[in-house]
Parts: sequence; C-alpha cells; structure tokens
Amino acid sequence: VDAGAHYIVTQMFFDNKHYFDFVNRCRNAGIQVPIVPGLKPITKLNQLNSIPRLFHTDLPTPLVNEINGAKTEQARKQAGIEWCIAQSIELKKAGVPCIHYYTMGDGMTIHKIASSVV
Repeated sequence: VDAGAHYIVTQMFFDNKHYFDFVNRCRNAGIQVPIVPGLKPITKLNQLNSIPRLFHTDLPTPLVNEINGAKTEQARKQAGIEWCIAQSIELKKAGVPCIHYYTMGDGMTIHKIASSVV
C-alpha cells in the first residue's frame, strides 16, 4: 500500500474469522484500501494435505470432517462447494468489496459457486 497498491487480495482461507481479524488489524494499522477475500473450494481429498502444506493455511475441523466423511469423490466436491458458498454468503453480508476465487483450473466449480451467491 505504501508503494501505491489500491487494494489487497488475501491468500486463500477457509474460516472467515481469519479474514475479519486480518481486516481489523489492517484498519488498526491505518490501511484503508479495499481488502478482497480470496477463496478456494476444496474439491479433492488430497487437497486436505496439499493446501495446508503448500499455502501454510489451516483447514477448519468441520470442513475436514465433511470432506473425509463423504463417500464419493463427487460428494467430497459438493461438500467443498457448499462450504465455499456459505463462506461467500457470509462475506457478502459483511459488505466485502468483492470476492476473488482461486480457480486452480476448475472454472466450472467456481461458476457454480459464484452463481449461487449472486
């Protein structure tokens, strides 16, 4: 921001509390630019290990339990989609400027999520 950025996009997160805490810390530090939340749906079982390892982010236990408890790959994907939709709805209600979705090459899933949140 000091170098001229007009907005911030967060890394992916799976618990909106982290976003709200980050925004509060930024505001308290005098950062007033829009802060865009970055979301990524969990769509595959292996992402429960790869995402925390590669992106140094925590996954909420309820989300992990939902994904692990799903009996099929499609059920796992649907659980991740529903989690991301719920996150998106809560963020929109809180008045975020917009939402950035990390597609990771899966545009159809993101289209499904974004279409459900409009």
